[in-house]
Amino acid sequence: MTGTLRLRVPVGADAERWVTRAQCRRVLLVVHNVTSATRLLDVLPLLSGDLRVQLLATCTQSSPFLTGVPELLAAAGLPVLPWEQAKDTPVDLAVSASYGGQLHELQGELAVLSHGVGYNKKLATPDNTGQHRTTPVFGLAPEWLLHNGRPIASATVLSHPEQLDRLGTACPEAAPTAVLAGDPCYDRVLDALPYRERFRRALGVAPHQRLVVVSSTWAPRSLFGDGDGGEGDLLPWLLPRLAAELPADEYRTVAVLHPNIWYGHGPGQVRGWLDRARRAGLGLISELHGWRQALIAADCVLGDHSSVTYYAASIGRPVLLGAFPDGDLDPASPVAALGRTAPKLRPHGSLRAQIERAVQGHDPGRYAELAAQTTSAPGRSAGLLRRLFYDLIGIPEPAGRPALLDRLPLPPYEPAEPTAPVRVLTRLIDAEPPTVAVTRYADAAHEPEDPDADGAHTAVHEDTQDAGRLSVADVVVRYGAEDDPRVGPPAAWTAEVLARHPHCALAAYVTGPDRCTVRTRQGDLVRLTAAPDETGRADLCDPAAYASALLAWLGAKPLGAAQAELTVVTGAAHHRVAVERLSPA
Repeated sequence: MTGTLRLRVPVGADAERWVTRAQCRRVLLVVHNVTSATRLLDVLPLLSGDLRVQLLATCTQSSPFLTGVPELLAAAGLPVLPWEQAKDTPVDLAVSASYGGQLHELQGELAVLSHGVGYNKKLATPDNTGQHRTTPVFGLAPEWLLHNGRPIASATVLSHPEQLDRLGTACPEAAPTAVLAGDPCYDRVLDALPYRERFRRALGVAPHQRLVVVSSTWAPRSLFGDGDGGEGDLLPWLLPRLAAELPADEYRTVAVLHPNIWYGHGPGQVRGWLDRARRAGLGLISELHGWRQALIAADCVLGDHSSVTYYAASIGRPVLLGAFPDGDLDPASPVAALGRTAPKLRPHGSLRAQIERAVQGHDPGRYAELAAQTTSAPGRSAGLLRRLFYDLIGIPEPAGRPALLDRLPLPPYEPAEPTAPVRVLTRLIDAEPPTVAVTRYADAAHEPEDPDADGAHTAVHEDTQDAGRLSVADVVVRYGAEDDPRVGPPAAWTAEVLARHPHCALAAYVTGPDRCTVRTRQGDLVRLTAAPDETGRADLCDPAAYASALLAWLGAKPLGAAQAELTVVTGAAHHRVAVERLSPA
């Protein structure tokens, strides 16, 4: 995992011969798996800038989920001690965000943080026969907190007094080690709430779109799990419904999956399971970076009994529970209370109707009491944790430097780009000015129903997996830079597509978030550009929708020489689209 060769520098038998800063205090970050490492990364900035401190890392190798840990530690750039060396090396402070491994053998003060929103889940532990029978609450029971009847940790970090109450009941011997020091993960979310609109735009979410975040923890009874088989497996129903029921221009969907799903089954396998949904527009959010920004940006979180779902409720987001195994939770925990409060998804009912009810019927104060139990020190965890760490190290905190956590970064721009065939329903609303309503469904298994539609056609991405669909496409679409030397310029690509696919009526080359170049079968080459929104920013509706609207308009009336503007309606949004002729017919 982290290698078997013992380090010689900056720690080791003869390290004093080789180190440059020899008087540093040693702080060891104890990693169990990628999940626990994410919390350690949250608090890393509290120690990283101090010239008096040498940071080290190790992995206990006690977790079943070890894949991904070497890459994460390598990215952190810290010296990594093999676990056996870590146990032999005196340190001033060890910081862990989980239990497991021989933490009691570490030589130094030990602070243990939660890697989620407090302690909520029950986890089976082996009895003296080796069978997993007892199910105490993970992180609060003597099985993890004590060794030979004594607390393992010097400091058991809690975020709220309700956790202290449950700790005192479950393991009174460890209660004296409890320290209330807030929740750094939640504090980073609170700090970033003003940037909600930026995060939405980074995900390609237009102002009139709803962002649905599908969130799952791990284990069979999670939303992503297969339950006990049969009716317990919701995923085969849910994934197709996301594309079949939610119009592509009115909804954006992304998935946030627990690291134990990614690294337990393998990232390639998870992407393979979700391949069809991804081709229909489902975005996959990094298990390390971006999930908090997605929660802030969300209009609805379709989740389960995970900390992610609870964090979403805590910041006031509408929540719809797709799975919630009450028996897996401490009934006195806040997460269990969320299960008794939030609406639950009815499998095989209308997914869109249930999402809309969750959003429209949401009371912003619905989860206020639960939010108050996330932390008793909102916005203050950095100061509280740094003070605790330096007290345990035994040196003063850095003078003149505030304790600060890293700000959540702005994610890269990643809009939906469905490569599955898209079924497009259109309706001519007005002739002057030309106004066309467009409703698009990616990967629709059956013909979508819309009694108001007066036209329908199929749009297919040129890179679709099923290349045979290109021969029957009414619109062929490509996304790329206008000056891409491989396929561009748009005039050349559109002419090539129409020549190759005689059934195709229109080719559309999307060159930006608000524009595309299209060529019609009649030979017209035009650029469609949406007017900016009220803030002056680019309209984020997929420009392929404008191409479909133009095709519907041309079915009723030829493109006039003086045609200058087309209004495209998607849901409740109206997009003013300039029509610029680039060449004569």
